[in-house]
Amino acid sequence: MSSASPAETAADVGKARFALPQSTYFMGLVGLFVSVMLISNVVVTKGVVFFPGLEFSLGPIQVNGIVTDGAFFLFPLAYVLGDVISEVYGFRTMRKVIALGFVCLLLMTGVFWLTLQLPAADFWDNQAALESVIGVVPQFVLAGLVGYALGEFVNSYVLVKLKQRTGEKSLWARAMGSTIAGQAFDTVVFCAIAATALGIATASDFLNYTVVGFVWKVAVEAIMLPVTYAVCRWLKRAEPSYGTVSA
Repeated sequence: MSSASPAETAADVGKARFALPQSTYFMGLVGLFVSVMLISNVVVTKGVVFFPGLEFSLGPIQVNGIVTDGAFFLFPLAYVLGDVISEVYGFRTMRKVIALGFVCLLLMTGVFWLTLQLPAADFWDNQAALESVIGVVPQFVLAGLVGYALGEFVNSYVLVKLKQRTGEKSLWARAMGSTIAGQAFDTVVFCAIAATALGIATASDFLNYTVVGFVWKVAVEAIMLPVTYAVCRWLKRAEPSYGTVSA
């Protein structure tokens, strides 16, 4: 009887192996993923500038500080979680997770809008403050939904396609390759739709916002690679069904 692990067996045959999405581990990942998406789409509405005194030119980009948004520190985690789910449970499962996140974003948007329409009590004078926090801006809603769905779909698709070619080998290449592809679509689409709603009015600021966002998200993925490796390795051993599903 062979003592090879599911991961080793998959590498030997050069096929992509996955686990069934039935465990509490999977449910925890989905809950965390959807939470990151919901929170990111609220805090993204704040425009942020780091190092406002930093001024220089890079070709067509005139840098006047580093322009980003309030979700810059959280949103990249969605791609790390997307990589883990895709790597361990497969593209078909990740598509369902993306659909769930899409529905949750729509639900959140609808609840925010409805809450703002409710008649305020005479003793409550925080309507303007509430609108400034959860006010539904159609551009942000559209940008978040389209960017999220397209970016995560591309990210998961590329990762799983690469896994079908490499088996269990070269996780770093799958994670980085899929992130670069997914973040390119996500960042360009989101920024193109949301920029004016965020107050970005010049081509230079738009390029700054887009390039900084893309570079930052890819950099976070690279920094988080050891964590991604460790979580994927642990899950593949912890999931009793890993290796029973192939693609």
